[in-house]
Amino acid sequence: MASPRRRAAAASKPLRVLVMSHMHPAVSKGGAEIAAYQMHKAFGARPGVHSTFLAASGGKVQERLGARFVQPFGPDEWVYSGAGFDHWIHANPDPEFPTEFTALLREVAPDVVHLHHYTNFGVETLLHIRRALPDATVLVTLHEYLGICNHFGQMVKRPTLNLCERASPRDCARCFPERTEQDFFLRDMYIRRFFGLVDHFVSPSRFLAQRYVAWGIDGRRMSVIENGMPEHGLPPAEPPRPDPEDGVVLGFFGQISRLKGIDVLLDAAEMLDRQEVTGLRIDIHGDYSGQPPAFRELFEQRLAKLPPNVRHCGPYENRRVHQLMRSVQGVLVPSIWWENSPLVIQEALLNRRPVITSDIGGMAEKVRDGLDGFHFQAGSAFALANLLRGLARDPRRLAALQDSMATPPSVGDTANAALKLYRRLMAARTTQEIAA
Repeated sequence: MASPRRRAAAASKPLRVLVMSHMHPAVSKGGAEIAAYQMHKAFGARPGVHSTFLAASGGKVQERLGARFVQPFGPDEWVYSGAGFDHWIHANPDPEFPTEFTALLREVAPDVVHLHHYTNFGVETLLHIRRALPDATVLVTLHEYLGICNHFGQMVKRPTLNLCERASPRDCARCFPERTEQDFFLRDMYIRRFFGLVDHFVSPSRFLAQRYVAWGIDGRRMSVIENGMPEHGLPPAEPPRPDPEDGVVLGFFGQISRLKGIDVLLDAAEMLDRQEVTGLRIDIHGDYSGQPPAFRELFEQRLAKLPPNVRHCGPYENRRVHQLMRSVQGVLVPSIWWENSPLVIQEALLNRRPVITSDIGGMAEKVRDGLDGFHFQAGSAFALANLLRGLARDPRRLAALQDSMATPPSVGDTANAALKLYRRLMAARTTQEIAA
């Protein structure tokens, strides 16, 4: 049992936090790694908190002189340069990783280890943390459904991409006939084994949290903390106004892929063109170069014969997203999978642009129908076309949402919520130790 003097001394020390991410935002611009890095920077600006950031490189940062852990981006930032990963069971085959990772943990000596993803590190990382730092508090933020679903954690069926409501060995083996039901049973047990070492899980949406609780995580070990938006110091956004020539201009932003609903969007635009609906234009901002060759070929065929109500504007740097969003009157998020907490929705709300989105998952949670934007039936080009037709005829419906739209939390809000959770978990651990 710790004495009162020792407990007081511990309380006066800086809180040491290790934030881990599956990639570094300097080499990958995904929402999870950006959220993790922003949290690290927010912690570092707090008095009484010392934060270290550790990212995997996914093969994009090379090791130096045989060292698995390097510091190419700053003194409080480490990158694990190992390559190769077993995405089936989320295991790390690197024989050097356990020893070098353990040495780094003991050097950094964090009180809290917060993983945003276990991809590229491996779920066994949780065991290495427990062995090296038995007194540390360990958290995992879940960004999609990787622990539940082998289909990139997106819970859509192969090859149809129909929505999947829940996982089971039999259903999963139907999606992946090259695997047996026994394979999926063992995969599930393997991941659960390591998840059992986590003190607490964090979800950016209630929807994703509920999916994992239904899968088997104790709800008492789950908290919902939204990913915050950086405080850019942007001038207030002007209310959206229709374009003098094209009327209502709506924007699609981000990765161009089937799961992001680009086919639904283009099908809806073609319907509106055939129906000679005027007063509407759709601007597509995004990149498709990283998609499978078959998709790229089909998408380029569609680009060659776009209807006149669609413009493909190409890729953009994320720093320009606010300027681009303010050039449209609404933002389209037509994804056909259970998105968790799309960054594009928060960017749209920050820029006071209503969101037209699919009525499923975290999208329906983050966008209140008729308050922050409008819902349409996921995967239905007809439903989207019908909604867009109505907005073209009455653009005032978009402008009328300005007073009801939510404001997304800031990175500071997210950091405050996380620190509050850390201290609660650490206090509960101390109480248990005293009771023991």
